[in-house]
Amino acid sequence: MYPDPECRELKSSLSRYLRVDPEWICVGNGAMEIIYWFARAFAKNRVVILAPTFCEYELASHKAAAEVTLVPLHDFELDADEIIEKAKGADAVFLCNPNNPTGMLATKQIRKIIESADSSTKILLDECFIELVDDPDANSMIGRIGEFDNLVILRSLTKSFGLAGLRVGYSACNPALVDKLSTNKIPWNVNGLAQAAGVASLADRKHLQSARAIIRKERKFLQDNISKLKSFSPSRSDANYFLVHLQGRNSTKFRDELLKKTGVLVRDCSTFTGMGSEHVRVAVKAHKKNLRLLRALEGSDG
Repeated sequence: MYPDPECRELKSSLSRYLRVDPEWICVGNGAMEIIYWFARAFAKNRVVILAPTFCEYELASHKAAAEVTLVPLHDFELDADEIIEKAKGADAVFLCNPNNPTGMLATKQIRKIIESADSSTKILLDECFIELVDDPDANSMIGRIGEFDNLVILRSLTKSFGLAGLRVGYSACNPALVDKLSTNKIPWNVNGLAQAAGVASLADRKHLQSARAIIRKERKFLQDNISKLKSFSPSRSDANYFLVHLQGRNSTKFRDELLKKTGVLVRDCSTFTGMGSEHVRVAVKAHKKNLRLLRALEGSDG
């Protein structure tokens, strides 16, 4: 049996979860697919992207033959006024809250950008990690989606519901934008198992609250202990990951040596535009795995 090409049951579950009409929802083969739909639909001439942030915004925009204006973060902080100025005349703006790889929320600044943007400038707001921050409802724009005709909010079942291998992403936006995004959708883009797993996951959301509590506790544990080491400086984060400054060491070389020596893999951040080569990103996991990471870093301290 072929999967439902319209993902109707999954959209119905997402509608109840988000309190958004099903006609406002697109479902993709992971959030990645929707990023590329968005770029093909709206990135005609020029787009604005932060640096550093998730690399696929830039790659999708280049694939759509759009000119990319990069706006650097300052000490990893977002300057709303600078983005508003750069966005004048742009086709689209890509935003991420919390940002990847920094893990930092910029809710107030992002709301200012969205409220100030010209209606002809389409905005993709990536909230794929928002459900894992301490107070997702206070930091999400989902509740205000009906106020903006140019806003596409991107979400995923990958992070919050553990469906990475099944590839289920979705977006919320007004039906006119849904129609434009959907022009790039291929038939049966989301397989039947992924749709069924998405419906089942959304029916059991109790784990999210406990997951947030674990992340909050374990993030503090890791950051407090890493900050005691001589060679590593952890950054502030609101998410289930954070940056670690290596204080002069090369991130690619450090990643490879740590993996070979301890079997622990950290994310080399030199591949993020604007990051340089002295940062790695680490994930906040269960306590036992966090202890293993900490011991690996302790063994490389010096």
